[in-house]
Amino acid sequence: MNKDDYLDNLLSVPRLFRLIVSKKGDMVAFSWKNIHPNVDVFYIDLSAPKPTPIALTKTAETTIALDFFPKSKAVLVSEDKSRNERHRLFKVNLADPLTMYPLTEENPPYFIRYGDIHPSENWLFYGANYDFSQKKELEPTWIYAHNLETEERIPLAQPTKPAWTYPTLNNPGTHLLYSRKEYHPKGNQIWLVDCEGKDDHEILNFAPQARITATWLPDGKTIAFMTDYKDNKKQTYYSVGIYTVASGEIEWIYDDPTSSIEDLSSPKIGNYLLIHEAEKAKIKTTIFNVSTREKTVLPRIKGNLHLISPAFDGEWLGIYYSSTQPSDLVKFPLEAVPALEFKTITDVWSKAKLTPEDFTPAEDFEWKGKDGLPLHGWLYKPKHPTGKCIVYIHGGPTAHIEDEIIAQVQYYAHRGFLVFAPNYRGSTGYGYEFEDAIRVHGWGSDEQDDIFEGIKALIDQKLVSKGKVGVTGTSYGGYSSWFAITKAPTDLVAAAVPICGMTDLVVDYETTRPDLRPYSEQMLGGTPEEVPERYFERSPINFVQNIRGALLIVQGAQDPNVTPKNVDAVRKRLDEYSIDYELLIFENEGHGIIKTENQKVLYQRIADFFEKVL
Repeated sequence: MNKDDYLDNLLSVPRLFRLIVSKKGDMVAFSWKNIHPNVDVFYIDLSAPKPTPIALTKTAETTIALDFFPKSKAVLVSEDKSRNERHRLFKVNLADPLTMYPLTEENPPYFIRYGDIHPSENWLFYGANYDFSQKKELEPTWIYAHNLETEERIPLAQPTKPAWTYPTLNNPGTHLLYSRKEYHPKGNQIWLVDCEGKDDHEILNFAPQARITATWLPDGKTIAFMTDYKDNKKQTYYSVGIYTVASGEIEWIYDDPTSSIEDLSSPKIGNYLLIHEAEKAKIKTTIFNVSTREKTVLPRIKGNLHLISPAFDGEWLGIYYSSTQPSDLVKFPLEAVPALEFKTITDVWSKAKLTPEDFTPAEDFEWKGKDGLPLHGWLYKPKHPTGKCIVYIHGGPTAHIEDEIIAQVQYYAHRGFLVFAPNYRGSTGYGYEFEDAIRVHGWGSDEQDDIFEGIKALIDQKLVSKGKVGVTGTSYGGYSSWFAITKAPTDLVAAAVPICGMTDLVVDYETTRPDLRPYSEQMLGGTPEEVPERYFERSPINFVQNIRGALLIVQGAQDPNVTPKNVDAVRKRLDEYSIDYELLIFENEGHGIIKTENQKVLYQRIADFFEKVL
């Protein structure tokens, strides 16, 4: 298969994400990429004789499934039309698919955060950094009740500081749960507000720097949460507890110092809490039965199984995937997990033009940091190697690369590149201490050394030669690419393609979304005014004079996260030093290049660029 046909086929492989389940467990809705030209919402009636995906949206934009309406006759959908993250909410009736009924305005002057529908279906709840009475955009996100009959919008909660937050409604429709960040950039607090806005108060706060994640349990009267503080002491792991709304009492249900808990979820069906852990970037899930207090640990399997919810018939739903298996919605009894005896619901292979043999499997690769810290990532070894290597650096940095299909990685391997995907310190997937390690010295320090040490290990093991390595990545991966091309010698990093990456951390802080600024503060130890030297030292723009390798800059023109001002500033500095570079701007993209037509252009351009300069 030639490279053009392979890329076309690769970009037609479906990718499933944001899956939601109806309250009865008889229907699912999800966002699916590559079935239509971009990302659209589909639903499946699981109780049908032959469950079949039915498209609810078909647009040129990105649409996301948020939730079923309480009576399960419609789905709440979010659309990012301009790729500027100014989402609009719609109602799509299951009986009238492809017709999107708007609930909020198009391209609003604010960022809207998710959405929940009241059981009466007359009220919509969401977060928005906007004062509707004053028609003024805000720094913090307020919690709103939106009357769908009168269009009145009532502020239920008015936090004073910016933070990433969104409300979640309990099943009875009486209260909303949300997060605030009032005391320290690293910590957060959980607040509870009633749906009339009469009582808004803090319920969980263990310390100014304590991190807390919380979710409603199905009864709507109790809340499950995880935190890294307990008994006024910081821990190097998360403990899990249950908070009772009426009494304010806390019961600790999971407290294991060896655990690597990353998230919690509570399905609407049954009375379960799913405790999601990760070991070497592989999923490990414990099912906690809230009624009986029994724990069921799912076994490790080949590939990944992301457990979602019980279905209407007592079996379970999950998403199964790996680097040679496209994400597939599957249904199964729990006893079938060890043997991978899953019943496919989305039947992904019937929609793919490739076979498992056409994908390059992810292989474990281990090395050590400069301080001896054990590190892990993935290698994708090409069938027809060219002797050149691309380092694919993930964003976040609070994220990680899994054993999964990453289209551009597969394409680069098909083109003959060895692809190295490092999970540097600060990544999730390896436990609390590993994820927290990046905060010791902050962005642009130890984690960048981890990437460099990984490249050195590849060279030492003769997997690649000096001067034959290029780096690329999006967001923090773009920042890391800038860092590498300005700091590393060309025998280590000879070329870079930063995508939507920060160049000047002061410019980034001043122009990014308000809710993201606390993240920069916790990762750099303060604001630009408080620690100016650190912002200067960690900003690649201040070291572009050191660039000796090849450079291709990629940016989405609508990006509100790492804004184009980062590129404007660095281009001016590059021109001052007469540094050559290539530039690729996507006018209809935001933070990351996600439209299939644009991905085709981008992946070809990157592969051709590295093929030419390495």
